[in-house]
Amino acid sequence: MSEVQPVQMPDVTRNAEGNERRLGVELEMSDITVDRLAKLVSEFLHDQGMAVDVRESGRYDREVVGDPAGDWQVELDFGLLKSMGRQAIEPGMMGELVQSLEELMASVAETVVPVELVSPPLPMARLQQVESLISRIRKHGAKGTSDRWSNAFGMHLNMEVPESTADYIASILKAFFCLFDWLQVRCQVDMARRVTPYIDPFPVDYVRLVLAPDYQPDLEQLMRDYLEFNPTRNRALDMLPVFAHVDEKLVREYTDDPRIKSRPALHYRLPNCDIHDEGWSLSLAWNDWLAVERLAADRQLLNLCCHDYLAYLNSPSERLFGQWLKTLQGQYVPMLTGSSG
Repeated sequence: MSEVQPVQMPDVTRNAEGNERRLGVELEMSDITVDRLAKLVSEFLHDQGMAVDVRESGRYDREVVGDPAGDWQVELDFGLLKSMGRQAIEPGMMGELVQSLEELMASVAETVVPVELVSPPLPMARLQQVESLISRIRKHGAKGTSDRWSNAFGMHLNMEVPESTADYIASILKAFFCLFDWLQVRCQVDMARRVTPYIDPFPVDYVRLVLAPDYQPDLEQLMRDYLEFNPTRNRALDMLPVFAHVDEKLVREYTDDPRIKSRPALHYRLPNCDIHDEGWSLSLAWNDWLAVERLAADRQLLNLCCHDYLAYLNSPSERLFGQWLKTLQGQYVPMLTGSSG
């Protein structure tokens, strides 16, 4: 694992309203209980000078309330069990049967289902606080992706977009597609996560469409093209939250998934959550993500990169020998990160 780096700030720090951009962080882990994790978060925020409290939403989820940025969620990432845990158990034989079934499911879930910590949208100036919180959770025994072969755990980043325009979003998609191979290597994506559908790659035909030099759609066409090829949350970069923020009715024409939450943010799902590893941190994935934003903002470099990657995709021999990663590391990454990548 790489040496931990300081958390960098993006080049664009303000949103369209002039307020500081925000970032939400989701961390999946095991070997820690919902109650223990909620207590650690509460204690940490209290140490930061916040008057916070833990509220029980159900038997398997908690809320840490009182942070000016919003509530922190701590939950067992198992929808059915959470739903059962929010229902009162009726007295009598049927209630005892339901309780026994729930306890059985809970005991099985503890071995395969992660406990998830979801932050509110935090001002980006607070990202170093998240690093400190991760360190505290690590010291209390939480385990992450590489601890077990079955731990398909991720760290999700929800980056507020500075503007919800077709030009900005299309540029981000182009840059992400170009840099995906490098990001995947940098994230060291675990095999357990690769074989699940949660971070499926984008269809090559859609990538070709977006990279084409004449692809300059308006916002509605951009969303429809995306939804035609990707009517799912299961992408390494899930655009459905920001598209639902722009036009939720249009998104619902293509998918009725209730888990899609409208917010002015990109949902980056690629990174592992190796919270038990002292060499792992938020900064590793976040600082690499900033290369996507820099490439998207440099129109001349972006056009050149799209041209080169499209040529690679259209060349069977180039794809056979997989030279694109070497091209990125030798030509583009140094300009975007100041290092050899």
